[in-house]
Amino acid sequence: MTKSLTLAALLLGTAAPAFADGELNLYSSRHYDTDERLYSDFEDATGITINRIEGNADELSARMAAEGINSPADILITVDTSRLERAKDMGLLQSIDSDVLEAAVPANLQDTENQWFGFSQRARVIFYDKADVTNPPMTYLDLADPAYADLVCIRSSTNTYNQTLLASIIENHGEDVARTWAQGVVDNMARDPQGGDTDQLRGIVSGECEISVSNTYYFARALRRDVDGLSDSIDMIGLQWPSQDGEGAHMNLSGAGVAAHAPNRDNAIAFLEYLASDQAQQYFSAGNDEFPAVEGVALSAEVAALGDFTADDVSLSAVAKQLPLALEIFNDVGWK
Repeated sequence: MTKSLTLAALLLGTAAPAFADGELNLYSSRHYDTDERLYSDFEDATGITINRIEGNADELSARMAAEGINSPADILITVDTSRLERAKDMGLLQSIDSDVLEAAVPANLQDTENQWFGFSQRARVIFYDKADVTNPPMTYLDLADPAYADLVCIRSSTNTYNQTLLASIIENHGEDVARTWAQGVVDNMARDPQGGDTDQLRGIVSGECEISVSNTYYFARALRRDVDGLSDSIDMIGLQWPSQDGEGAHMNLSGAGVAAHAPNRDNAIAFLEYLASDQAQQYFSAGNDEFPAVEGVALSAEVAALGDFTADDVSLSAVAKQLPLALEIFNDVGWK
């Protein structure tokens, strides 16, 4: 059975990861129960025991940095390009060579130095009130159109999804366009940023806003099971795939990399290669309503029901380089 070790327990000294040849020490900020199948199937197939240490991404990165060369971490798995790049910049990851990963993971979904790889994708798209919005924004840039003044709900500038979205706009359209866009969105906000992605969708249901930005899997989840304050009114919400005549819909990642001082490096690489397998990729889609990173893998019914779309194929490694500027722009325009 997978050993699930909470970060709090480790900090209190009540548990410690092992360094045996047949083990893998996984630092994970993913918090989805459905990931259990990922871990148990890998253990069954390889005989490698996974010791899982859980916490939020910033806590785990800080822990790894404090542990230094003595860190037991073999793998860091987390959500969004920004956090993966931050871990790289902190020296927490290492470059690896894997023909399996190079063949399976599209080049735009991996770090140019092979320090992190994307294993599932989330499209960040536009939602709207079908009854009140007859001409929804067709592109991300349209969200800044004065025609949508006081209609938009979107998360805060501290949210990693928004940071990567703005970084992608910088990469695709340049700094001047990105600054104009960010200021325009602030001007169009129906309320100060608050809550998570589900709360942006609930804002449409409550009438606080008529347009919102959210990752697709929050919407798909409300289609699949009951989500309080959302599922009962889900039919009133329309989905617009942005920028289909331009760069395409922005995709953010859940990804992983091998820790800089991994004591079980070979096991770590084997685990990353497993995450790129068709079986693991199908778990990401069926278990958490995400899009596989590997092309050709079947989608779950709920994800497939969202429809066909063109995804932005910009290099997320290049996008990650724009993150410091994105944060500067957010601050300059007063995006709370």
